[in-house]
Amino acid sequence: MMGTTTSRGSASQRTIQLMIVDDHPVVRQGLRTMVDAEHDLQVCGEAEGMSDAMQMYFDQKPQMLVVDLSLENGSGLELIKELIAIDENLKILVCSMHDEELFAERALHAGAKGYINKQEATEQLITAIRQIVAGRVFLSQRMTERMITQQVGSGNGTPEFSIDALSDRELEVFEQIGHGITTRQIAEKLHLSPKTVETYRENIKHKLNLSNATELTQHAVRWVLETA
Repeated sequence: MMGTTTSRGSASQRTIQLMIVDDHPVVRQGLRTMVDAEHDLQVCGEAEGMSDAMQMYFDQKPQMLVVDLSLENGSGLELIKELIAIDENLKILVCSMHDEELFAERALHAGAKGYINKQEATEQLITAIRQIVAGRVFLSQRMTERMITQQVGSGNGTPEFSIDALSDRELEVFEQIGHGITTRQIAEKLHLSPKTVETYRENIKHKLNLSNATELTQHAVRWVLETA
């Protein structure tokens, strides 16, 4: 997949160079318009998938990335992990439609410095970018309070059906199962072998205390519908 770049030479006054990684062209255009409207911010490139995002990162060396979790190929979480392994000081903001309560903490663990829902991006995107550039973390007030509560400890115990028990990869597979995608299709989309996907399926069943493939599919579909 081909990404697009912007010449840096014409914007010498702009000190913060950002790269947008999202598989929807309309979303990328909207984010670019908001960022480029700021006198000290500039989008230096766009990518729709993990492979072209990595190539563009090396080509452009942006100071910050705005990344979706669902990409044309690969995973936003995996992209974040790979980039942070290269540069642990890289600033990354996740901008996604996925449920913040489920994915924000995972994004932070992967190395991102903030999480914003696409529905709120119009009003909060620039605020989030500036907060992260300043060295702080950006989360919604609701998510911040939730994480503080978790750290203090609620004493409620672990629920029987806890998605939090799944690893990032297991959660990706679980979500794809909920969308009715076959094992082979999941393998192709996530660049895994079918055998590896089957292993993830077994791990998910064990962690969620599910007896068989039918229960796995039912729970996955229900979860996708509830979080849509």
